Amino acid sequence: MEERQEPLDPHGEGGQYGEGAQNQGGTALILRVLRVSLHVGFAVLLLVAVARLLIAPAPPVAVGAGLLLSLMLAAVYLAGTILEKRHSADPTRFDPNPFARRWLGAVTLLWLLLLMVSSDFAWVAFPLFFLQLHLLPLRWALPAIGASAALLVGALWFHSRGAGSGTGDGGMQLAMVLGPVFGAAFAVVTGLAYRALYAEAENQRRAAEELRRTRAELARSQHDAGVLAERERLAREIHDTLAQGFSSIVLMGRSAAKALDAGDQETVRSRLQTVQETAAANLDEARNFVRGLRPPALEQSTLVDTLRRLCAKTESEAAARGTPLRCRFELDGSAIELPNAYQATLLRAAQSSLANVWAHAKARTAVVTLSFLDAEVTLDIYDDGTGFDTAVVLPAAAARGDGNGVGIRSLRERLSALGGTLAVESAPGEGTVVAIRLPLAERSVDGA
Repeated sequence: MEERQEPLDPHGEGGQYGEGAQNQGGTALILRVLRVSLHVGFAVLLLVAVARLLIAPAPPVAVGAGLLLSLMLAAVYLAGTILEKRHSADPTRFDPNPFARRWLGAVTLLWLLLLMVSSDFAWVAFPLFFLQLHLLPLRWALPAIGASAALLVGALWFHSRGAGSGTGDGGMQLAMVLGPVFGAAFAVVTGLAYRALYAEAENQRRAAEELRRTRAELARSQHDAGVLAERERLAREIHDTLAQGFSSIVLMGRSAAKALDAGDQETVRSRLQTVQETAAANLDEARNFVRGLRPPALEQSTLVDTLRRLCAKTESEAAARGTPLRCRFELDGSAIELPNAYQATLLRAAQSSLANVWAHAKARTAVVTLSFLDAEVTLDIYDDGTGFDTAVVLPAAAARGDGNGVGIRSLRERLSALGGTLAVESAPGEGTVVAIRLPLAERSVDGA
């Protein structure tokens, strides 16, 4: 039986943590060998003492008492070690550690009774010295070992007078003192070394457990971060694609209803056709952004052509709303192939900005300018609408939690991930400019 709260398993999970785990396993193996040696030594010394008791001439009463006490001592000692071993292998089993000192007291008492029967049981004291040093605090273990050694010397002297061994010598011999004293000293030194190894093994075990907990917490935090990042991605995609598409569908539906009331069948068919196209485009967008692919509009078209079509679509949607908006696209410089992530970000920026233009700006003209410069690609979306106070509107939009006002924030997040910048310039009555900059130094990093 051993006084510890957690089992030391040299073959447990610690093996996955490199050199530290190997050191832990080596220390635990040494402790295991020492424990087994202690138990085997106790059993051998007890058997030798019993054999000498049976061989040596002694009164039958002494022999019977010695055999009975030896069986009791063996049973108590074996029960304690088995219970401790089972608890070490399975902590859900009965925990004998709270009863360790009572167990030690019972073992010591039985040994003292055997020592009164025969001096041959004196040598069983040496394994008991180790148990006392291991199971008791050091301030108690040393006095207990000293008292046991003194009792051992007294018992040897008692038997030397002929009470047990029949020697009839009657004198105190030097060996009677030196043997127990040196045995106790050796046990103390060895026991302290064992305690040091045990403490080191416990420290290594706790460090391994802490490492396991840290790895588990890190895995959980990485999972949570991944979940949050995916939610942010979905929020951006939904805002920049599906939400705007559904707004367009609602707008076209209302325009079709008005045209139907007016008997304008041609306009009704045109608006319903736009509704079908927008719904199909939304469906493609939903399927693709769930898979993390590039926008469907860019699958079989260049960014320049896609932006031109987006301007034409914006004019159509504004007309359906009854707003005479003229939207045109301009290209500055020679177009080059951009990384997929760049193309998707620029397209989403144009979609989001133009949606705000026809929905809120009351503008008559909007211009989308894509410029390829030496060190960067820029996208500017200008409108001559009502404008707004950026110092008031932008912070208020960012603070809203109703799902609106996320366009600028999501666009900033997209651009920040690519090393780009976003600037919004506006004033009441002076229109608005959304300016986007992306460094071309990153173009070697293809997003797909």
